[in-house]
Amino acid sequence: MEAYNISSYLREVSVDMSSVVVLVGTLITIYLSHWIYRWRNPKCNGALPPGSMGLPLIGETIQLVIPSASLDLPPFIKTRIKRYGPIFRTNVAGRPVIITADPEFNHFLLRQDGKLVDTWSMDTFAEVFDQASQSSRKYTRNLTLNHFGVEALKRKLLPQMEVMVQRTLSTWSSKESVEVKSEAVTMAIDFAARQIFSGDLENAPLKISDMFRDLVDGLMFNVPIHKKVREMMRDVVTKRLAESERRHGDLLDHIIADKNTESFVNEDFIVQLMFGLLFVTSDSISTTLALAFKLVAEHPQVLEELTAEHEAILKNRADSDSTLTWNEYKSMTFTLQQFASLCFLIYNNLHRWGK
Repeated sequence: MEAYNISSYLREVSVDMSSVVVLVGTLITIYLSHWIYRWRNPKCNGALPPGSMGLPLIGETIQLVIPSASLDLPPFIKTRIKRYGPIFRTNVAGRPVIITADPEFNHFLLRQDGKLVDTWSMDTFAEVFDQASQSSRKYTRNLTLNHFGVEALKRKLLPQMEVMVQRTLSTWSSKESVEVKSEAVTMAIDFAARQIFSGDLENAPLKISDMFRDLVDGLMFNVPIHKKVREMMRDVVTKRLAESERRHGDLLDHIIADKNTESFVNEDFIVQLMFGLLFVTSDSISTTLALAFKLVAEHPQVLEELTAEHEAILKNRADSDSTLTWNEYKSMTFTLQQFASLCFLIYNNLHRWGK
C-alpha cells in the first residue's frame, strides 16, 4: 500500500514539474518573441522609415564596419539605399539610428544645428558630449580652434608640422615599404599629444601612439588597451592638477585653468576630451594621408603639378633652408584644391544619425 502511494505521489510530482517546465518555457518564448518584436519595431513618436534592425544586441554593426577599397559609398549604405531608399532605419552598436543619404534632407538637418537630430558616432569622442550640455560643445569647439585653428597655424604650428613631416619622411625613406595609414597614426598622435599635454608621456613604459594604432586597427574594441590609454591620461591630469603652479602652455593647461569657471569641466571630462581629440586627430589625418598617397600614385599628372608648384616656391625663397611661411602655404593653390577634394570625399563617408 505504501509503495503504491509513493509511486502515485511521484507521478503527481512529475506531472506538476512537467507543467511548471512547460509554463516557464511558454513564458520565456512569449517574452523573447515580444522582445524581438520590440527590437525590430522600436517605439517612435511618428512613422519610422523602412529598414531592418538586424540581429538582437549587435544590430547591423558587422555589415557596416566591413572595409571596402572603393571610394564610393560603403556597400552597406549602397545596398540599403537600393532596398529601402535614401532614408532608412537600422541598428548600429546596439543603438537604433536613422541613416539619411538624401542631400536636401541632410542640408535641412544641418541648418537646424542639432535641434531636430542627435549626431552620433561609434568612436568614444561622442562620450565627451554625453556628459554635458550644448555649452560643452561650444567650449570644446572654441578650445580646439584656439590651439589648432588658423591663428595657431600661423603663430606656431606650421613650422612644427614641417619639422615633423621632414623627420617622418626621412624615417620612411629608409624602409622598403610603408603602411601609410598605420604610420600616419603614429605621426599624428605624437604631434597632437605634444600640443595637448606636452611631453608628459615621453617617459611612459608604453608609447601612446603605438597603443592608439592598435586601437584604430581594432575598431576601438580593444578593451585592455582602451583602458590603459585612459589610465595613462588620467595620471597626467592628476599630476598636472597637483602641480598647478607649473605652466606648459599647452591645451591641458588651458582646460585646467578653466576648471573653476566652467561647471562641466571635471577630471572625467578632461580625460574624455583628451582621448577624443587624439582619436579624432589620428583617424582624420591618417585617413586623409592614405587616400592622398593612393590617388596621387594613380594620377601621375597630379604629382607633376604638385611637384612643380612646390619647386616654384623653393626657387622664390631668398634662403633655401628657411622654414615654410604662412604666405607660401596660402600660395599652394593646386595643393589646397586637391586636399579640399580629399576632405570632400572623406566627409561624404560620414553619417548623421537621427532621433
